[in-house]
Amino acid sequence: MLLLILLTFLFCPLPLGQGLNVPPRDGNSEVGSRDQLEGLVTWDQYSMIIRGERMFVFSGEFHPWRLPSPGLWLDIFQKIKALGFNAVSFYTYWGLVEGTRGQVRFDGVFALDEFFKAAAEAGIYLIARPGPYINAETALGGYPGWTARIKAPLRGDDPEFVNATELYAAAVGKLIADAQITNGGPVVMLQPENEYDTWPDVNNTDFPTPVNSNYMEHVKKQFKNAGNVVPQMVNDHLYQGNWAPGSGLGETERAHPDVWPKIRWPENWQLMHQKYSPNTPFFVAEFQGGSGTGFGSVNADACNALVNQESVRVLWKNNYSFAIKIFNVYMTYGGTNWGNLGYRGGDSSYDYGAAIKENRHIWREKYSEEKLEANFFKVSPAYLTAVAGNASNGSYVSTDQIATTPVFATGYRTAFYIARHADWTSTNTTTYKLIVLTSAGNLTIPQLGGELVLTRRDSKIHVVDYDVAGINLVYCTAEIFTWAQDASGKRTLILYGGEGELHEFAVDLTTLTTSAQIIPNDASVKIQIIDSNILVVQWEVSPDRKILKLGDDLEVLLLWRNDAYNYWVTELPAEAPIANYSSPSKSTVIVKGPYLVRTAALDGETLRLTGDINGTTDIELIYEPTGKVKAMSFNNKPLCGKRNGDGKLTARLDFQAPELILPNFASLDWKYIDSLPEIQPSYDDSKWVTCGNPSTNNPQVLHTLTSLYASDYGFHSGSLIYRGHFVANGNESTLFLNLTGGNDFGYSLWLNDSFVTSWDGTGLGGGEPTNNDPISLSPHSLESSKPYVFTLLIDHMGQDEEAPGTDAIKLPMGLINFNLAGHPQSDVTWKLTGNLGGESYHDLARGPRNEGAMFAERKGYHQPSPPSQDWEVSNPITKGIASAGVGFFTTTFALDVPAGYDVPMSFVFANSTSAPASASASTSNPTYPAAQNYRVQLFVNGWQFGKFVANLGPQTSFPVPEGILNHNGANTVALTLWALDGGGAKLDGFSLEPEMPLWSGYRKPWLAPQPAWREREGAY
Repeated sequence: MLLLILLTFLFCPLPLGQGLNVPPRDGNSEVGSRDQLEGLVTWDQYSMIIRGERMFVFSGEFHPWRLPSPGLWLDIFQKIKALGFNAVSFYTYWGLVEGTRGQVRFDGVFALDEFFKAAAEAGIYLIARPGPYINAETALGGYPGWTARIKAPLRGDDPEFVNATELYAAAVGKLIADAQITNGGPVVMLQPENEYDTWPDVNNTDFPTPVNSNYMEHVKKQFKNAGNVVPQMVNDHLYQGNWAPGSGLGETERAHPDVWPKIRWPENWQLMHQKYSPNTPFFVAEFQGGSGTGFGSVNADACNALVNQESVRVLWKNNYSFAIKIFNVYMTYGGTNWGNLGYRGGDSSYDYGAAIKENRHIWREKYSEEKLEANFFKVSPAYLTAVAGNASNGSYVSTDQIATTPVFATGYRTAFYIARHADWTSTNTTTYKLIVLTSAGNLTIPQLGGELVLTRRDSKIHVVDYDVAGINLVYCTAEIFTWAQDASGKRTLILYGGEGELHEFAVDLTTLTTSAQIIPNDASVKIQIIDSNILVVQWEVSPDRKILKLGDDLEVLLLWRNDAYNYWVTELPAEAPIANYSSPSKSTVIVKGPYLVRTAALDGETLRLTGDINGTTDIELIYEPTGKVKAMSFNNKPLCGKRNGDGKLTARLDFQAPELILPNFASLDWKYIDSLPEIQPSYDDSKWVTCGNPSTNNPQVLHTLTSLYASDYGFHSGSLIYRGHFVANGNESTLFLNLTGGNDFGYSLWLNDSFVTSWDGTGLGGGEPTNNDPISLSPHSLESSKPYVFTLLIDHMGQDEEAPGTDAIKLPMGLINFNLAGHPQSDVTWKLTGNLGGESYHDLARGPRNEGAMFAERKGYHQPSPPSQDWEVSNPITKGIASAGVGFFTTTFALDVPAGYDVPMSFVFANSTSAPASASASTSNPTYPAAQNYRVQLFVNGWQFGKFVANLGPQTSFPVPEGILNHNGANTVALTLWALDGGGAKLDGFSLEPEMPLWSGYRKPWLAPQPAWREREGAY
């Protein structure tokens, strides 16, 4: 996944020249079954077919390892299901489960069983993407750190590399296979590898070479040999047809190109799909749901402001115009780059500006817009066999300022016309008329006067001859949210539009069962019968709801789009095996009002709902299938209901905000210990690794006599500390350092116990992963023949991702080259440490990347209950540290959130806007500057949940999920405060902030593993 606009696509055949041919509707058409998978999951050229039913697979990307509180996975699944989605795509992260080569650990928060169980409970199908390469803005693209020492090119067919993948592929393949739909689980599709379509020095037209085909075939077989029989698909981001069915060795059942163009507007995807994969459904496997953030850039809310509800309307509907049938949104819930798992260009947040925020809130408007669109396709079976026409400016409309793409159903009379501005970036207001062929003839719409309108960045799906359970909607310019039919035969249809828009629909009265009495509840609605049997209805959208009743056959709700946001379509459970999974045959209820509706169930005459509210809420039952409901409950609380003027059952649900007692960190007692004892004269580094490897497997050649690359010694995350020993000769005027730490990294350097300098990640080379510094040593008089030691602390921001075969993820981290004036390199002996044990990491519960090189981390003091009895009492907010270095602070506090409330919480660092102090060797300043250059790691109950860079930002708020944070008990918070300035640093402020409490039907999560401190063998 890249950080621009990802427009991933795949295949759907396009019968060219269909024009205005409207095929007759065939309501009796059936889907033929295939032998594969016992008819459970298969496909044809149109769509996926699950348990014998065609489905639009509407999927959201969600990575369980970015929310390391398994008890909350059900909450995310339910929120995705509430969107109207029916699937989730997920990556697994090899580097987190095989941090130690040969030991694959799918346990604790890294286990998948609970993920599969939660998906099944919510009724979400899964698309598994186990890599082994995943990209996903992860360090090394998801590979373990030790793969950086493999000499062979990664992602090729060299046995040295391929053999390294076998244990992981077998383990994850077996877990996924056991969770397939064939075994009663939720997995319906699998993607081997990811975005594998280039190779160094190979022209795109010559790709794939045998190296690539052999490797791809091997990966595919690894998962098949593990028992996976569900369809496989693969990305082809250059849309060259790589790995598509029929393409040769390595081919999969399905393929799709993907790309993130900066300004390109896709216009020919249906043609490319027809060219490369005409016998499979059109699949958009990763479409932009937001964008990632990095240090010194913008925050996630700014990403959401760009990739907002307008982009959902314009870009997503353009996708639908290609007749896509499988659509995955990357990301729908992003989560957190906790524990240093992100790549070098990202920060601690992976909120992504997604529909569901990092803190699990769903108030972003794009969430509601996505809900409107996804629910439309759940009630539009004609789309499932539809084929795309060609986009054209001015066709089907009265102005060339509007572009329209027709999508024609097969087996139905239905057509879908997707209208948008010809300039898709336009913010103009453009009026137009729709000119289409319908079953009532060629029509210019609106027929009752006026014009349709597109305002700013918007797009509309206009339908023609749309079936509403046997009633023919001859046309409709307003967009359809949903419809349903109850046991009496009455249909409820919900239409919506933007405020002030004029809309019109027409009904074929001959398709009604009785002579309808037409009853609008608003006199502003225009009604006219044309040609004796076509009822035309026109209205102007306003915040006030309008309801039109056509006898006992049809009730139409005419809504303002922002009011439609408050409506929820919730499936009722069915008998196994469908149970909670989506199915076109399932009944639903439609409810207005709550912040979220999670589940619905009928219990006699009572509708039992679960969900969330964030304020006192009026709940209105718009539709239920039996016609018998007389009462409602919400989260097991009975509601006192009554009928309103529209005949709908309503009830008021009162909200009372919870009383919360939160810690005041400025007044708490914190325990403090120096976390950089390495600069003390008495420090003994005899247990450290000596950088003595005379060679490296890394493709970057050595510039030193022995390798100084951190990966060559098994250190891959968090931070790195080097100590360079030498004997002075009096000529040491300068020290040159070439360092790599990832984008926006920083470093600090000491000579013995004297601070020399720091680099804060800004200025010349700021934001780059590498920095070259000539450092003057003239202020430090070195005595000839006396031993000295440099201590170099480097922030490790994560490794890069890569294109296939480039080995970019092997880019060495740490000290790359150096030159000490007056000395050959052999005069300096370098020692190195990272996290304790390196790849033989100590904290198995929190994984291989959670810790770095700092003394307190190596000792495990960031975990609960460190041996702090004799430590100094000192506060990081009121006192901090007096000079350049690293201070470690830890404290405890308790929370007691009232039962029934979901209260996301974030740790927030205040950040002064004053100019930062410059790095200086001086330690004489008794007062700390208002804004210093400092970096902080946040540990919550031992889990590293944030890296705060004060001088870069932008992230100051760090959400920590319940389950990591104990909402009803004791918590330990620990901070490493790294002052890069000679004058030291203290926090401008630090607090725990609740974010919009909800009275919630969520299932309270259990605590993630939180092993406490114990003395570590070999710790130094």
